[in-house]
Amino acid sequence: MVRTKDILELLNIIAPFDIAEDWDNSGFQAGNLNWEVKKVMIGLDVSYGLMTAAKEGNCDLVLTHHPLMHRAEKFINFNRMPGSAIEIAARHRISIISVHTNLDKANDGLNDYFATKLGIKKTKIFLMESPSSVPTDEMIGIGRIGYLKSKASLKQVVHQVKKTLNLTHLRVTGDMDLPVTTIAVCTGSGGSLVDVFLRSNADVYITGDIKYHEARRVEEYSKGLIDVGHFGSEHMAIDLLFDKLGRAIQKAGLNIQIEKFKKEKDPFIIV
Repeated sequence: MVRTKDILELLNIIAPFDIAEDWDNSGFQAGNLNWEVKKVMIGLDVSYGLMTAAKEGNCDLVLTHHPLMHRAEKFINFNRMPGSAIEIAARHRISIISVHTNLDKANDGLNDYFATKLGIKKTKIFLMESPSSVPTDEMIGIGRIGYLKSKASLKQVVHQVKKTLNLTHLRVTGDMDLPVTTIAVCTGSGGSLVDVFLRSNADVYITGDIKYHEARRVEEYSKGLIDVGHFGSEHMAIDLLFDKLGRAIQKAGLNIQIEKFKKEKDPFIIV
């Protein structure tokens, strides 16, 4: 019998939990490590909609990129999140696991996947880290930097990004005729890496949740910036987790069904 803790162990191989950021809440979120798992549903956020779909689909485990809780709750109200998700988890024996910044930073993780989707080659870690728990030959870090197959203008890169990520809009800073050969990326909220980008040889930085003054700094350096939004840069985590967990389950010889939650949308509406 496969239990929640067995899936947690497989995920720890895919994206080791000890490389997550200190402020993060990756890992086991709710449920019981000994509950049996026959079916897993994968989503981006732990939402009421996802938990309802998991319940109706007779799933035993929900796997998400974003954690159920980012900060400590003073009380749990079953009438609103995260309490409503916890109630469903308890009543219907559905465990919840999240792989957040550990998936972002892991080798062959979300940032590598994002860069590959955008056609960025020969990628390296953008901001290197070397925690004591990770062997020196297995360096990990935040973001990725690499090269386009051939030089393009910022305008051409913007159109390709919109097409690849299936976005109707995005925010751009910089001269649309800017020649681009080197691109840095960071999934999620990448504003903290703007200074790293400005010191690098990258021509363009692709990320989400950029603030006004961060964009101004990029403008002052005559570089390019493409803000695809938080959802736009991380929704593909569902596909990545589906593929990686699916292969791990097959390799382990386990009989587990996995499916994707397909009803998530960007919370922002452009009007």
